[in-house]
Amino acid sequence: MHLLTQILIAVVALEHLYILWLEMFAWETRGKKVFKGSLKPELFGPTKTLAANQGLYNGFLAAGLIWSLLIGEVDCAKNVALFFLSCVIVAGVYGAFTASRRIFFVQAVPALLALLALWLIK
Repeated sequence: MHLLTQILIAVVALEHLYILWLEMFAWETRGKKVFKGSLKPELFGPTKTLAANQGLYNGFLAAGLIWSLLIGEVDCAKNVALFFLSCVIVAGVYGAFTASRRIFFVQAVPALLALLALWLIK
């Protein structure tokens, strides 16, 4: 894969590692600051387990994207990246419709850029 494509995939993976950390380990501290406009402060405690579950799924997305960067066979690496970037895009679009439009720009747009690079840059 081209270096720019790898960088974009790595950025998306790092973003999902951050989301994992935020939702699994910092939900009641940093999470309150990040989501202060969309969730009442008293709901962070009761939703801690749900957030941790979401964080775990974000970790799986990051793991798949990192895996795609470590695969030596180019076509296989591209297919794995294509799958995991598509999952991120679907999650970002769903989040935009169900939670906040901001999710589309924060989550789906970087994955779309990486996907475009994957397809267009040889």
